Amino acid sequence: MRLEHIAFNVADPAALAAWYCENLNMQIVRSFAEPPYIHFLADSAGKSMIEIYSNPLGSFIDYAEHHAVTFHLAFSVADMDAARQRLVDAGAALDGDIDNRPNGDRLAFLRDPWGYTIQLVQRQTNMID
Repeated sequence: MRLEHIAFNVADPAALAAWYCENLNMQIVRSFAEPPYIHFLADSAGKSMIEIYSNPLGSFIDYAEHHAVTFHLAFSVADMDAARQRLVDAGAALDGDIDNRPNGDRLAFLRDPWGYTIQLVQRQTNMID
């Protein structure tokens, strides 16, 4: 068994999907133009997906009110500084400084334009392919 996707209910899935595709190198692999506006987004490796939708049966959690460690989507990057600046230029907000870990890993939190937390991870040694 392997994880296929993680899903979350958002107010504007089409706008979020567009921003994630443009700025996080994700691609829409399936979407629906009718409610609940489901969008499946795959990562650049085509190995992980997130599902976003706007379903009135569930609630919208205001992640911006919570600390970044409560929930975040982590993206592997080769150049922390360049990736971080590129996202800020695209409308993300910094959420703390870069955490340079003793093992050589570098971690940083940002908030996308809707307040969802993105973590950038530059690993000294990749943990998975």
